[in-house]
Amino acid sequence: MAFDGYRVLPGLVVLGALSVLARGLGTATIANPLVVAISLGVAVAVLVGVPSWAEPGIKRYKLLLETGIVLLGGSLAVEQLVSTGPIIIVLAVGVIFIGVVFTEFVGRHLGISHEMRPLLAAGGSICGVSAVLAVGSSIDSDESAITYAAGTILLFDAVTLVAFPLVGKILGVPDRLFGVWAGLSLFSTGPAAAVGFSVSETAGQWATVTKLIRNTFIGVLALIYTLNHVTKTGRTSVSQIWSHFPKFLIGFILVALLANLNVLDASVRSAVSLVGDWLFTLAFVGLGIDLNPRQFRTTGIRPIAVVLAQFVTVTVLVYLAITVLL
Repeated sequence: MAFDGYRVLPGLVVLGALSVLARGLGTATIANPLVVAISLGVAVAVLVGVPSWAEPGIKRYKLLLETGIVLLGGSLAVEQLVSTGPIIIVLAVGVIFIGVVFTEFVGRHLGISHEMRPLLAAGGSICGVSAVLAVGSSIDSDESAITYAAGTILLFDAVTLVAFPLVGKILGVPDRLFGVWAGLSLFSTGPAAAVGFSVSETAGQWATVTKLIRNTFIGVLALIYTLNHVTKTGRTSVSQIWSHFPKFLIGFILVALLANLNVLDASVRSAVSLVGDWLFTLAFVGLGIDLNPRQFRTTGIRPIAVVLAQFVTVTVLVYLAITVLL
């Protein structure tokens, strides 16, 4: 354990230094620190690269993000969620259903392999690379197929980080609706949260909460693909579903319950919020580094075409739905 700590520490120091710089630049330029954090991460990855001694610590950004999301539960107002929660759940189910059916159908007609289609469908419909890994593990996908699908999803994560807030501003979408729209449309939790917070605190909270609701269906989709795989191979890998299930969702719910039952007083909530802000900054620096465009060279045209068509279709339908229902 101590040895692992020594391996992780240098990368965490790098994330910490860039996070301090990001928050300083954000304060000086009135820019959102999280957007600055991602931009710094991308710049470092492209211009400098990541030395091997820093990789173990930088890769821990996902854990930092998950911990930040857990603490975000402390600022969740259950009354607001209850008032719109059922609608968001229905919309999330619709997004997943349409995304999976669309990707499978169009992918089949474009010649995408039967092994690749579930990975693209899961990544685009639920929670990005995490869903790719969960479904890929459940159906014993080839490592190259998982890498290929993950690269495609990461490409869209990078593009939507810039494009989505601009489109929202052009359309004049109110903060709360924008957050729900981002949470239902974007692929990965990190970019969805970053896009939301780049607009406002309200948009960021709604984007994150909405995305978490959508993420909870990862186990359902993985189970469906697993059962389909079992019927073909006679093997089961249900235990793998739990190993990839986003367990931080449980922590998020517990913290939200404690906060809304007034177990946490105002000073504790303030401290939790501050720690969460720093964890998000650290995580988004790592996310920016992980979104290094150099990683997208292996992404092919047909997977991009399928995912693009699915993304545009779902995003437009979600926008129309939320303007009517919320």
